[in-house]
Amino acid sequence: MTSIGGATMGTRWSARIVGAPAGVQAGSEAVLARVISQMSQWEPGSNLSRFNRGAPGTWRSLPPEFNVVLAAGLQVAEASGGAFDPAMGALAELWGFGASGRTDAVPDAARIAEALRLGGRSEIEYDPLLLRARRYGRAALDFSGIAKGYAVDAVAAHLRGLGLADWLVEIGGELRGSGIKPDGQPWWVDLEAVPGVAAAPFRVALHGLAVATSGDYRRYFEVDGRRYAHTLDPRTGMPLDNGVVAVSVLHGECMLADAWATALTVLGPEAGPALGEREGLAMRMVTRDGREVLSPALVAMLE
Repeated sequence: MTSIGGATMGTRWSARIVGAPAGVQAGSEAVLARVISQMSQWEPGSNLSRFNRGAPGTWRSLPPEFNVVLAAGLQVAEASGGAFDPAMGALAELWGFGASGRTDAVPDAARIAEALRLGGRSEIEYDPLLLRARRYGRAALDFSGIAKGYAVDAVAAHLRGLGLADWLVEIGGELRGSGIKPDGQPWWVDLEAVPGVAAAPFRVALHGLAVATSGDYRRYFEVDGRRYAHTLDPRTGMPLDNGVVAVSVLHGECMLADAWATALTVLGPEAGPALGEREGLAMRMVTRDGREVLSPALVAMLE
């Protein structure tokens, strides 16, 4: 079995591959570089950055892969009632979670209200037939809640294209597995433990599945003793404070697992599981008091 990996998208990536051919590392790195060149808000020359700098109301043609992510993001946004939003870039910048860098100041209510009024998915017009989009107001695309999952899928597609059937791909805790290990075992992975929360360990087998986890403990800043999580509620413009510390979603596509994990985290301990059940999602939610909620779809997988 071959292990490859390195740095990407502000984190680390790795892949464990059975029967890997020569050049698989370079090929996988080229796939990741293509995703970054299209979807990174930290790269001034990326398609996303150029779209956000473009004049409001002007159509801009976008690469096919970019369109896949934008369409999926808008789909999850609609299904979740705006709990996920791929166009909350202005809001993320305001809170110091965008490309401009960290801030230690809490924005005032007027600036938050303006970012909500002039940004968000309602200010994005998307034409899936002609692979183009345009923005209005201060709308700015931000794929940080979905692009990493898509990058996992893209590397997975690359490996499948090489005729490889047995592998595990990870980028920053988002994983997708196919086939089995050389010993005949599936790709068992332990979901990330939440610091300071007494939740039981949880292990899943990624056999033709992906898993993504959203949590409020990874990035945050503190002001006057209060912690502000990096996960923002696109509906209110405020960081999360709903008692949910982590949501993991298992799905056939890591891109959708990534987006849905964020959406269900934002929706909270009541609405999140309810929507997860309606959508048939395999979900595990952990709250700050250590409560664990498993969706019926996930329970069925474990039986």
